[in-house]
Amino acid sequence: MTDRYVADPDVGFIKEITKLGGADVKKCFQCATCSVACPISPEAKPFPRKEMIATSWGLKDRLLGNADIWLCHNCGDCTTRCPRGAKPGDVLAAVRAYAIAEYATPKWLAKMVQDPSKLPFLLAIPAVLILVVGLLLDMVGLHWLHFSPTGDDLWPASYFGNLLVDFIMVPTFTLAVVVFGLGLKRFLGDIHANALAEGKTDKETIDPAGFLEAIKRVVPKILKHEKFVECGENVERSTPHMMVLYGFIGLFIVTGCFFAAEWVFHLEGPYHQINPIKWIANVGGLSLVIGAALLLKNRVFDKNSISSYWDWQLVVLVLALGVTGMLTEMLRLGSLFGLSGFMYYLHLICIWCLFAYAPFSKLAHLVYRTVAMAYAEYAGRK
Repeated sequence: MTDRYVADPDVGFIKEITKLGGADVKKCFQCATCSVACPISPEAKPFPRKEMIATSWGLKDRLLGNADIWLCHNCGDCTTRCPRGAKPGDVLAAVRAYAIAEYATPKWLAKMVQDPSKLPFLLAIPAVLILVVGLLLDMVGLHWLHFSPTGDDLWPASYFGNLLVDFIMVPTFTLAVVVFGLGLKRFLGDIHANALAEGKTDKETIDPAGFLEAIKRVVPKILKHEKFVECGENVERSTPHMMVLYGFIGLFIVTGCFFAAEWVFHLEGPYHQINPIKWIANVGGLSLVIGAALLLKNRVFDKNSISSYWDWQLVVLVLALGVTGMLTEMLRLGSLFGLSGFMYYLHLICIWCLFAYAPFSKLAHLVYRTVAMAYAEYAGRK
């Protein structure tokens, strides 16, 4: 006897998916071409056909706790071969965007990040915050807001020279990690419960040691973009994606080194250009700018590419982050300290937005997809 399932469509969910870029889901007539065409879809319970059906019916609960929506790398094979133009890759991307907002806390902030009309307000928050903290530091004699002709006040030669950055960025980064942690706890519990219900795993509970081993096996695959290059369409996107990824990794290492140099070894910046850490910083910055520019170019000229605000937002932010960082350094080296200070201010706004809004933006897919891939590895999902 077959199982009976009573559908309870969520019309509001369908409308949200439409706004996030999945407007063509209703064109799907369930032919399964997408699942057949996908080179990385598992043979057992393949995606994205079942996700297309669930989305068109508004079955939100069957999607949010589904690790398979994250195993899709949105390469475009299914969209190119869809005989109805339903764009399954774009639909799954929209579902992932919805899932990120659902698992994030607070949800009202997640909705704001996804709403283009709220962008001015979201940018105003760090712009005002940095000025207020800078003014407070200025009042106690640190003079962060004054730029001398020699640039001494832009890069104060004191132990507290970067208090503005540390007071703002460290708590912001820490809060983002906490938000990710809370969301991932729920996310991992949901995908395990979903996998048990659908027979994708026979493990009653998640073994932490086994899951960590699965993460170790998955991370090298992500670093090499193995799944990305298996896809036929848009395979050229793997290069700019890797440039952005390794640019971020390099800059994260540099930030950690500079933080230790200042607070542990009391070595104040700026540092000489022949410093090896500066080499990593410059290469990472260039990689970020070039990779983001290529992603932007591909998005502009590829007419089949998804064009939702959700996608454009991250690409533009990454490009702005890299450009303002590189211009800050070049203007300082050119002794244009006033312009360098203003560019540094814009750079700090970009950094704050990247950290603060990461759990609510498309950048969160890096974290959720890693966990989903690790779970699939752990559960033996082939």
